[in-house]
Amino acid sequence: MCGRYAQFHADSEIANLFQIEEITELKPRYNIAPTQQVATISLERESGDRQLKFRQWGLIPSWAKDATISAKLINARAETVAEKPSFRTAFRRRRCLIIADGFYEWQKVGQTKQPFYIHLKNERTFAFAGLWEAWKNPQNEMLETCTILTTTANEVVAPIHERMPVILAQENYDLWLDCQEDNLEKLPEILRPVPDGEITAKPVSTRVNNAKYDRPDCLEKN
Repeated sequence: MCGRYAQFHADSEIANLFQIEEITELKPRYNIAPTQQVATISLERESGDRQLKFRQWGLIPSWAKDATISAKLINARAETVAEKPSFRTAFRRRRCLIIADGFYEWQKVGQTKQPFYIHLKNERTFAFAGLWEAWKNPQNEMLETCTILTTTANEVVAPIHERMPVILAQENYDLWLDCQEDNLEKLPEILRPVPDGEITAKPVSTRVNNAKYDRPDCLEKN
């Protein structure tokens, strides 16, 4: 599962890494939570260019009667995403990158839970594999939402949690974003746990437990 993450690197670094036009609207975020607007990258339909777009975290399928389902759809299991009714259309047609610098998971320690911050050892920004959907609310307004794919935990994350988000290798960004039908059979191979040697986990402050708290000291030890 992935229910909280951080994204705080400079706009210029992100624009360069993801090969998009220079951006200025990204603010450092240290405790991103479901229902919030998050930075995603998808392909513009007509030009095919990558575009940065903010979408609400928590997928609402186009057929949903109301928005309450989004709380249950912040994650999609990579193993079943192609078959599940909530995700299968988006998996075929609306894939995106979700920009991140690291994510949080909680390990049970006695009667309490210790939060850990998990990130690449090189401390670079990366992308979760994501899906997005467009949903029209009762007021006839269009809302775009997204979800993060998860997979089995690697050896670094497994002692903390049994699942982890899919962190895509940079060389697979184009394949993930290109929603051509003949790409589908190639996707399972890139939806794997990130290699153990590429990430690290450190215990951090319980301040991150409060979804409304969003400051750099979320990354500090208690």
